[in-house]
Amino acid sequence: MAPPTTEPGRWGDLRTRVASGASLALVGLGAIVLGGVWFQILVLFAIGVMIWELWMMIAPNAPVPGMLFAVLGGAVLSAVSGSTDLWFMALFAVIPVIGLVMAPRAKLGFFFYALALQLGGWALLTFRADFGLTFLLWIVAIVVVTDIAGYFAGRMVGGPKFWPRISPKKTWSGTVAGWVGAMVVSIAFVIWAAFGWVDVALAVLVSFAGQMGDIAESAIKRKVGVKDASTLIPGHGGLMDRFDALLGAVLFVALLAATVGIAGLHL
Repeated sequence: MAPPTTEPGRWGDLRTRVASGASLALVGLGAIVLGGVWFQILVLFAIGVMIWELWMMIAPNAPVPGMLFAVLGGAVLSAVSGSTDLWFMALFAVIPVIGLVMAPRAKLGFFFYALALQLGGWALLTFRADFGLTFLLWIVAIVVVTDIAGYFAGRMVGGPKFWPRISPKKTWSGTVAGWVGAMVVSIAFVIWAAFGWVDVALAVLVSFAGQMGDIAESAIKRKVGVKDASTLIPGHGGLMDRFDALLGAVLFVALLAATVGIAGLHL
């Protein structure tokens, strides 16, 4: 019988994760609050890095195309940001199509995820510019609290796995704890930011979309046989490992806003 998990093993990475997470949070929150060019620079940089990480997972022996994709991704996002013209937004397909031809492994994975990264960056810039600071903070807070609640509940409670074939560490206890945390966040926004009570229920869907963003990235990593997208962030892996949930959440909210309109979100 295997020995019981010791506390150092269970929480051994906590200090590193907290330090790295706090640094990221300060930079990200500062850029979100400042908005404008500062937030745009952060988003362009992050999307470029994540495109590079995605390519390096799939083609680790070909770093030069990855760097070129990163630069091109930032340039395309900068050009398209602020536009809702579908023909202009078709530029987002340039990198995925080239990657689809070049990538030796996980071709469709690169195609869809590279497209999702660029659309997610566009959505973040649109939310901050058109829908305001509070709206974006609501989404980010849901994603952050979902992740924190899921991390602690998963390690303290454990139990059945959520999707063991793709993400063996995710548990149902952590998943449900994330939903509860998202509801608490939304209740706080109802009280202090005049959000509607229906947004408490909507927060669960946003939380779940974020969790599915995490699962999607895990599926790509499992496909190509890597543990982390990169080693850029101590205790977390790469930017994709840190922002995969935010990507899923913002894409879901963007789809919802495009379907029912911002007023239909009751925010």
